[in-house]
Amino acid sequence: MIVIVGGGICGLGIGWRLAQAGREVTVIDRGEAAMAATWAAAGMLAPQAEAEHAEEALLPLAMESCRLWQSFAHELQRCSGIDVDYRTEGTLVVATDRDEFELLEHRFTYLRDLGLNLQWLSGYEARQKEPYLSRGVSGALFSPEDHQVDNRLVGSALKASYIKAGGQLREHTSVDEILTRSGRVTGVRVGDQEIEAEAVVIAAGAWSRNIAGLPPEASPPVRPLKGQMVAVQMSKRAPILDHVLWGPGNSIVPSIYLAPKSDGRLIIGATVEEMGFDTSLTAGGMLELLRSAWEILPGIYDLPLVESWAGLRPASRDDAPILGPTGVDGLVMATGHHRNGILLAPITADTVSDYILTGTVADIMRPFLLDRFDKSLSAVAQFALREQKPATEIATEKV
Repeated sequence: MIVIVGGGICGLGIGWRLAQAGREVTVIDRGEAAMAATWAAAGMLAPQAEAEHAEEALLPLAMESCRLWQSFAHELQRCSGIDVDYRTEGTLVVATDRDEFELLEHRFTYLRDLGLNLQWLSGYEARQKEPYLSRGVSGALFSPEDHQVDNRLVGSALKASYIKAGGQLREHTSVDEILTRSGRVTGVRVGDQEIEAEAVVIAAGAWSRNIAGLPPEASPPVRPLKGQMVAVQMSKRAPILDHVLWGPGNSIVPSIYLAPKSDGRLIIGATVEEMGFDTSLTAGGMLELLRSAWEILPGIYDLPLVESWAGLRPASRDDAPILGPTGVDGLVMATGHHRNGILLAPITADTVSDYILTGTVADIMRPFLLDRFDKSLSAVAQFALREQKPATEIATEKV
């Protein structure tokens, strides 16, 4: 038995791959699967437009996962019968004044030097692509390879595909303790029940470090980072926006994004707030979201407001995911994806499940091991990495 703690897009994705391989796997979620950060996201697949200084190590992982997304989406549709609204119009990043224009020029140079495929557009050229953009838009970057999906449909499709493949799902169930003995995971405790497991995957997002029983050396440095969001309703026949759109923000909304969905919803996000596990909505948060969005797309003014919500990004200490083996044999990480949980879902599912099945730590995953925060891996864990043994076989090895 393999137990996955957390039924978000990454936990379900790993479980789906393991179930497809014929393994017995159970996903346990404290609420309803795919209804926390997965549900609250905007579904953007934008490794190029979102590339940041000092995050260059993350770019190969993000680019590869983005490349996998089209086939991942089609596979989900074949298995579940649910179209996840994979859209390929591309992404625009705009500037609305001289300072923003100069920053965007600098950003374009930086991204071009990384070898990324982006195009510079004048304000006029940007409005040729999106006629409802503000007349104040003075320049833009266009990233044709940055796409999007409807993350809520992905969650439903992944849940259905996982169950269809033979995976077991326990919702509204809290894992009360990770069970270990002699430096090895033995299972989990759920209430009075102990579930034996040869491997346990921590994929509980912002809650990952709060699970009882995690040894200190295997506790992931993950914290919740609050994001408030709002949605307005466009006409499905005549939407005012087709591309994903990024624009300047403020201290509450560092950069505004607008993601149009095929059902007519236009998702506007998101605040960035260090508020612990608080998911309440605030007047200030809504004001800053709508004001920043209105400044680059004035047509939202008359659109009906249909939904508002807040989610919790699982942010690691360096804002990169934590993947793969730990200092506890059989305990595997798939958490800390921050703002990239949807984007990184395919590569997370493939690399983490492959490690569990074969013991292979993929080269692309190595920069994101837990040991980058603490190099004091146990001798057994070092042996596992060196010898490439499956997580489920390490207990039989003598170090």
